[in-house]
Parts: sequence; C-alpha cells; structure tokens
Amino acid sequence: MSTLSRKWFITVVFTIQLIPTINAQDQLRKKISTLAESISGDVGVAIRLVERNDTLSHHGKHPFPMQSIYKFPLALLVLKQVDEGKLKLDQNIYLARQDYFETHSPLMSKYSEADEETTMKEILQFTVSQSDNVGCDLLFRFVGGPKKVDQFVHSLGIEDMAIINTEREMHENDSLQFQNWSTPVEMANLFHAFYTKNILTPRSQELLINYMVNTTVGLKRIKGQLPEGTVVAHRTGTGSTKNRVTSAVNNAGIITLPNGNHLIVVVYITNTREDIEIAEAVIASIAKMAYDYFSK
Repeated sequence: MSTLSRKWFITVVFTIQLIPTINAQDQLRKKISTLAESISGDVGVAIRLVERNDTLSHHGKHPFPMQSIYKFPLALLVLKQVDEGKLKLDQNIYLARQDYFETHSPLMSKYSEADEETTMKEILQFTVSQSDNVGCDLLFRFVGGPKKVDQFVHSLGIEDMAIINTEREMHENDSLQFQNWSTPVEMANLFHAFYTKNILTPRSQELLINYMVNTTVGLKRIKGQLPEGTVVAHRTGTGSTKNRVTSAVNNAGIITLPNGNHLIVVVYITNTREDIEIAEAVIASIAKMAYDYFSK
C-alpha cells in the first residue's frame, strides 16, 4: 500500500470511529420526539421500566395540568388512611343534594334522587374506574382536602406535583386546572413508588390496581394500539375545549408486558388544536412504540 493510500485508509477509519452510534433506545426516544412534535400543542412523555429502571422522556420535566390523573394520588391517600384505620371502605356515606354539580358523574346518575347512602368503597371505585368528579370531591372531603393530598405526595419524595383545587372549583373556574399540575417524570416516579415501595398494604394495592385496570374511560389512549388482553392499570385526564383548543388530553399508567415486566407510561398533551381523537392516537402510538421496544 502506498503512503498516500495508507493515509487515506487511516483517515477513513478514524472518521468512522468518531461517528457516534445511535442505540435502539436513542432511536425510540427520537421516534417519540418526532411524533410529539408533529402535532399542535405541548406534549410531555415519561417512560420507565420498573424492573430495570430504564427511563426515557420528552419534555419530561415540564409542568402540565393533570386534570383527572390527580385522582390517582387522591386514591392513594384514601387507601393509606384505610390501611391506618382512619377510614373504612364499608363505612356509609350520605349523598346530599348539595354535593351534586353539573359535571361527569356516573355516581350522580345512579343516585339521581340524592339524599341516599352509599359506601366509601363504591365512591372510590366510581372515582378511579369511571373518573367520577362528584365522587372525587367527596373523597377530598374525607381525607382533609386537596392540601392533604399535596402534602402526602410530597412526603413520598414527589416534589414536582401540586394538588390545589377540587373538581367543583375547576368547573367553576376553568383556569384553576393549571394549578393542579405535575411533570411527566414525577408522575412516573409516583407510579414507580406505588408499585415498588409498599406505600399501601398488598390488599389495598391490589384493589387500586384492579380499579385502574377496569377503568371505563380513555380506552383509545395507552391501551388503544396494544394487543388485545394487555393489562393496563391507568388513569386518564381530559380538559375542556374552548375555541378549538383542548387544555389537556392525558393518560398515565402501568402496562404489564408479555415478558412479565412492568412499563410505566405517562403522556400529557396540553393546549392542542387537534381533535381529541388525534391526540388519543398519539398517546396510543407512543405507548405501542414503548411496548414493542421493552417487550424484547
């Protein structure tokens, strides 16, 4: 080999070695970011594999309005107080007419006459599984208000989250929804703590997971493109639409993968001009990409 050829060969090899390799997880992150940036509004994503603690995110440390996803930390505190003997799931709860307001409430539809009794357990189930807003505010009352839930999550080491207002307050003043916020990463951290740190007794943890698995709302979001029968314990959040701008289309939960591992997926979409169906399809696509990658 001539001197000139040798120099050319060394230069080419050295140049190739300087090119950074893009591993599969970086490729996944890029695909998610590209999809997130393809729609109007702000999109935040946090993904965390429980068993290996692999993480990736897109705008994961930006604050987003939680909307009804905040019913998950509320349910955590309710069941924590049940475990501590401060509340009882079978205790009777009187439903008064003044508890009702114009909102999404299957509970209110069931007890349409009001002035009836139900149980703490039924209110919790309606709140978690059907995103009942009247039930949510009743639970807030029994644990001591949103401030108590806010203090509780902070005591777990969850800092980038604020729980300030009730559902009724948000319905009376739409702008208050932005005071109930979290970052995608911190919500993923809360799900991870719930699953791994024995915050609740095994019985209470199983009950809450079951309620989230059997939720009847948001089925086209995280679950939308996953194989039929995939177990997903999740909570949704949806804001109002004004002047074709929707304040929030959210979903957060834990997917049980075919290999037995558990994948936390949090997707927040805020201030989007897309139809809700488009936003839901984006959430579903992100969840499917993560599912495919972490199932290998």
